[in-house]
Amino acid sequence: MTDDIPPTRPGARRPEPGLHLVATPIGAARDITLRALDILAGADLLAAEDTRTLRHLMEIHGIPLGGRHIVAYHDHNGDVARPRILAALAEGKSVAYASEAGTPLVADPGMKLARAAIDAGHRVLAAPGPSAVLAALSVAGLPTDRFLFAGFPPSAAGARRSWMAELAAVPATLVIYESPKRVSRTLGELCEVLGGERLGALCRELTKRFEDVSRGTLEQLAGQFAGQEPKGEIVLVIDRAGETAPAEGEVEAALARALMVPGARVKDVATEVAARFGLARRDVYQMALKQAERE
Repeated sequence: MTDDIPPTRPGARRPEPGLHLVATPIGAARDITLRALDILAGADLLAAEDTRTLRHLMEIHGIPLGGRHIVAYHDHNGDVARPRILAALAEGKSVAYASEAGTPLVADPGMKLARAAIDAGHRVLAAPGPSAVLAALSVAGLPTDRFLFAGFPPSAAGARRSWMAELAAVPATLVIYESPKRVSRTLGELCEVLGGERLGALCRELTKRFEDVSRGTLEQLAGQFAGQEPKGEIVLVIDRAGETAPAEGEVEAALARALMVPGARVKDVATEVAARFGLARRDVYQMALKQAERE
């Protein structure tokens, strides 16, 4: 469709049929793009992870609902809401989906919706814009030529350690989301698994009034936030693994420390230390077995 949409967005054109993934501000409301506003003004159906957040954003920018409904679409109702959205797409309508904040599908429930729309043969289009991942990379002061977005760490202790061990040797800057309630614990564990000397940045409340970026080694950050629950949304950015070989005795010392932890298993310790130093797991496992026999 190419009809104009007066009077809310003069000069704008109605979105074409399909699912439009609309990036919304992560803090400052003015960060939304003009194209995103056009789509929100003209889409036949609106869907949102949080309907109140989208409604408030539209009110700020003077975009009326005009009799349209906002369909709630989140982790807990996807199976129910998805057929309604797919039905609208099948009728040739335009649907705008917005995350609570940031770019849809990045740590967001919209992935199943986009996949279902693609499988049904509908167009899926992106209206790019704000992203906490890219904002954090921009201000962290760490390499950006290659990075890995790892999402949220698992909750269970064993799964967290394995997850961190897998990331330890990745030759890319790491971007991690974390809850304020767990960030102190996570920084301590990252020190143990990745090494406290690794550089990092803790980015908090990006684009908001109290935006703050703390930079330093993981050990310094762990000390700074020990026992704290800093307010706001948090993104951790961590430098890639070093490419220099470990110093003589460093691997053995790391194995000895890890094996001293109550309940430590040789297999898990070997996996963690091998990942940290970028070594072959089988070689480190043999070293760990010998270390365990001596103790």
